[in-house]
Amino acid sequence: MGALSEHLREESWPVLTSAAIGTWSGGRFMHFGEPVDDDRLAALLRPGQGIATVISADAYGAGEADRLLGRALAGVSRPEYTLVGAIGHDFYEGEREGAKGFPRFTDPRLRGPEQYAEYVRMATERSLERCGVDAFDVLLLHNPDHIGYTSEAVWDALEAVRADGLTRSLGVAPGPANGFTLDVIDCLERFGDRIDWAMVILNPMEPWPGELVLGAAERHGVKLITRVVDYGGLFHDDVLPGHAFPRYDHRGFRPAGWVEAGREKLERMRPIAEKHGLTPLQLACHWNLAHAPVHVVAPTLIEEPGSSKTIEDKRAELAAVTGPSVLSAEEVAELRAIGDNTGSMLLKGATPDFEGDEPLPDRWAISPHLAELAGRWGIEPARDLAKAA
Repeated sequence: MGALSEHLREESWPVLTSAAIGTWSGGRFMHFGEPVDDDRLAALLRPGQGIATVISADAYGAGEADRLLGRALAGVSRPEYTLVGAIGHDFYEGEREGAKGFPRFTDPRLRGPEQYAEYVRMATERSLERCGVDAFDVLLLHNPDHIGYTSEAVWDALEAVRADGLTRSLGVAPGPANGFTLDVIDCLERFGDRIDWAMVILNPMEPWPGELVLGAAERHGVKLITRVVDYGGLFHDDVLPGHAFPRYDHRGFRPAGWVEAGREKLERMRPIAEKHGLTPLQLACHWNLAHAPVHVVAPTLIEEPGSSKTIEDKRAELAAVTGPSVLSAEEVAELRAIGDNTGSMLLKGATPDFEGDEPLPDRWAISPHLAELAGRWGIEPARDLAKAA
């Protein structure tokens, strides 16, 4: 890919729709809201009615999300949709570690660099088989550890599956939590000639820290898919103060009072939405799309207990979103100021808050190399990446 001209590289990009749906929606494989049954989820994920981009990850349900997506795709002509897959967690040989999930395939306890290519090919082929297709349009490296962001062997392995036609393009999807800012920028600098897409968390109530990677993405010609656009469901406008979250709902990790604080911000944002005839969710989507590198919005569609608003309603709202953004630069800035969350949480990846000598699977110290990189991008880690006191 690196030898191609920028013109040819641009032509190689699949056309992802502005609005996309991920298999983390519907509460079946990632615990947000009430889980819906397989028939409703398959209908939700089936391309059509304004949404033609679907996203999955092989680790969701240890392959079960792929299988259900395959059911949703059955009978739909392949040119009518674009498919984004993700590999990275080894649920084939690794053992689940509680809430942390399965280890990354790059975990030294599982294999060394000489075995990365074999794993990447196997995981890609099995995910494709479950989805019932021959190739992804985009294949993402899902939730990489420090090795995944920096290893030539990892990206050689990914490049090999692209060369063999198992995917049209490659990308990186940091997570699962917020952070990884310097790591993503470093990854783009190291392997930007191979990376076409990146997935980041971004919405008007969480501009930080995702906004810090926008410049690097634009410079390296990397297009962004943005997730958590709904801010934990708040932009669906049916999460109210006193909301009863189900016992195993992932939003339980958020700090006490986040709903009340978010609703207050939402009310301040609402006049801009009404001015443009947008729902709050559509406002959040247009805010994301107002940033040049952002091409896709993929909020979580959540069936909230006790709400009259269904995931089908929410899908219809999302399907009405198309680019370019209708918001002015002044409105984008105003919304960002209202939602400013700088320093609101401990970040993952390389952060100044990390303590210890050995890196963890999702947090590590800022190396001298990353400190130098931060300086080149105008990022002061102690100011821009640390949790506020």
